[in-house]
Amino acid sequence: MTASRRRPVALGLAVVVSVAALAVAAIPGASAATRITGPADSLDGVCATLEVYSGSRSNGYVVRDGSGYAFTSAASSATPFRLEATQLSRYELLGPDGAPAYQSVVGFILAGDKYGDRADYTLAASGDRYRFAATATGQTMGSFLWRLGAGGSGDTVALAAAGGCYTPPDIATGVTGTAAPGVDTSGKLVGTIDAHAHVTAAAAFGGRLRCGEAWASGGVEVALAGCASHASLSLGALLEAIIGGSDPIDSREDGWPTFGDWPQHNSLLHEQSYFRGIERSWRAGQRVLNALLVANRVICGLYPSRDTSCDEMDQLRAQSRYLYSMQDYVDAQSGGAGKGWFRIATTPAQVRAIAAQGKLAVVVGVENSELFGCREINDAPQCTRADIDAGLDELRAMGVSGLYPVHKFDNAFGGTRFDSGVTGAAVNVGNLLSTGHWWQATSCAGPSDNEQPLVSDDFAELLKLGPLNLPAGTLLPVYPSGQICNTRGLTGLGRYLIEQVMARGMIIHIDHMGVKTAQAVLDMAEAAGYPGVASVHTWSDRAIVDRILALGGFVASYAYAAHDAGNDLPDFLAEWRANRALAHGGAITGYGFGSDVNGLGPQAPPRLNAGASPLGYPFTAPNGTTVSRQVFGTRTFDLNVDGVAQYGLYADWTVDLIQQAGADGAALRADLLNGAEAYTVMWERSLS
Repeated sequence: MTASRRRPVALGLAVVVSVAALAVAAIPGASAATRITGPADSLDGVCATLEVYSGSRSNGYVVRDGSGYAFTSAASSATPFRLEATQLSRYELLGPDGAPAYQSVVGFILAGDKYGDRADYTLAASGDRYRFAATATGQTMGSFLWRLGAGGSGDTVALAAAGGCYTPPDIATGVTGTAAPGVDTSGKLVGTIDAHAHVTAAAAFGGRLRCGEAWASGGVEVALAGCASHASLSLGALLEAIIGGSDPIDSREDGWPTFGDWPQHNSLLHEQSYFRGIERSWRAGQRVLNALLVANRVICGLYPSRDTSCDEMDQLRAQSRYLYSMQDYVDAQSGGAGKGWFRIATTPAQVRAIAAQGKLAVVVGVENSELFGCREINDAPQCTRADIDAGLDELRAMGVSGLYPVHKFDNAFGGTRFDSGVTGAAVNVGNLLSTGHWWQATSCAGPSDNEQPLVSDDFAELLKLGPLNLPAGTLLPVYPSGQICNTRGLTGLGRYLIEQVMARGMIIHIDHMGVKTAQAVLDMAEAAGYPGVASVHTWSDRAIVDRILALGGFVASYAYAAHDAGNDLPDFLAEWRANRALAHGGAITGYGFGSDVNGLGPQAPPRLNAGASPLGYPFTAPNGTTVSRQVFGTRTFDLNVDGVAQYGLYADWTVDLIQQAGADGAALRADLLNGAEAYTVMWERSLS
């Protein structure tokens, strides 16, 4: 069994429960005790004694007895248990020493040492008592051979307020003070938007490629535990070294609570968006999070161990379930269904209502190369219009409001925008495996896709990494020098997809489309007067971005460091200023960032000039809260040292941007705080 030890709360010697969730009742042997009778989903953090009943007869109070639990008639001798929510109406029962009560295979309930599925109980109200059922087995908690164990179907448990409970560890946000409202007096949203995040990636790529979770029923000790599969010289460590440049030899995998090895800004196969980090960013002023379900069949196939199939639609479905379960988990940790700060929004009206409550609106999108199974294999599409119709209906039922018609590979909808350099060579191999052909390019003027290697050295090095199952006799590609464009444009099926997406008022993400495909999509949007087009993580040619702005679409930049970070990538301030300077840059009413967190893309390293011009702690966030360094276990994070190693540092990063913008700081602040509003207005106009 494994145990969760989470969330320090100021319980002291009294239970923290809403007054409405408590009632005083006559309890045999303890008439002055406070009987707890609140809804079954509202008991997180309750400290209580357990009195077990068989029908109307009391068996007594539960008391720790050796490795298990007995009954006593004396309430004063009862063992206090902490109810720690693992999901809505589900709890772990932690004794004073943190030992979880678990349902053993022999019938008795015993004291364990770690959280596991048998240490999880589902509660249902039964009059002024509760029915406790082991979540894994369905067995009802009750009397078993005169001790606590698997009882009869009529056994129930009365809870009475107690003191002296165990306080499990957790991660604090480091944010204090009263935040400004999420909407202004006119109803406009006030706050930032991350328009491109992959907070569900733990369930992507088969579910085993990455180490760590954004949330876990067992809490932080389970969610952020190290993984042997990613330790030094393991396959996970080697893949992460190739993708992010981390050290495959020194990968200690210590995880919680020391975090000596991860998260780092380039630990791309480790969780970087634990929900307490997201909470920190929200408490410091983030208003909207675009959670993109992500999938790639070829990447999934690289890792031999997996929980789900590599079919991309199956991967999206698994992540949708993960996201809604994450919302439920936050609710469970916040007092019950609907009470959490993490709220999924499927319409612009819901975004506004959530913001008005001061909560974080989570909109849902998808980003994958084989949407609805629409691969093309040697120019033959693998789907039909009927597949597109059914697929869009399924996405809408999942709450999806935006999509990427094209991602890393050419598909039945159109051509991709090439990655560059060695990464481009690797992705091109994936394109070959997905479609049966390499990327095909021609020289072009004006907007262009990324240049490709003139020689085959990069490809040859990639082919040495291991068996890639390339077709026999495969010849490596050679491309023209200078500006090139993908020869593939929007297909007939692609045109049909765009028509149907616009008819549903969904957001079309242009990024990753080759310029020929993107221009055709923009032609359609312009002809229809459709503003629901976005470029949100610096993956489109600047001329494409200008056309998006002219349409009334939404633009954000990849969340680079404020200034040069020494990684040969742009900086955020330069990107923002360049887009502001476009012919239609004046159309920008709000601006966002695209973190691409957990998306196999690096987070911002510390600025090279951070030592000379550091972000000071504590600082005041744009919403008026005070923000200190966030602490995970024994590790303290500092933007000046760590860069954006985990999502909570986006609170720090945002303030750093504004401070580093100098004379442009006020304008940037206004654009960022209007970002959530600008995105929502674009969505509303798309639906109208």
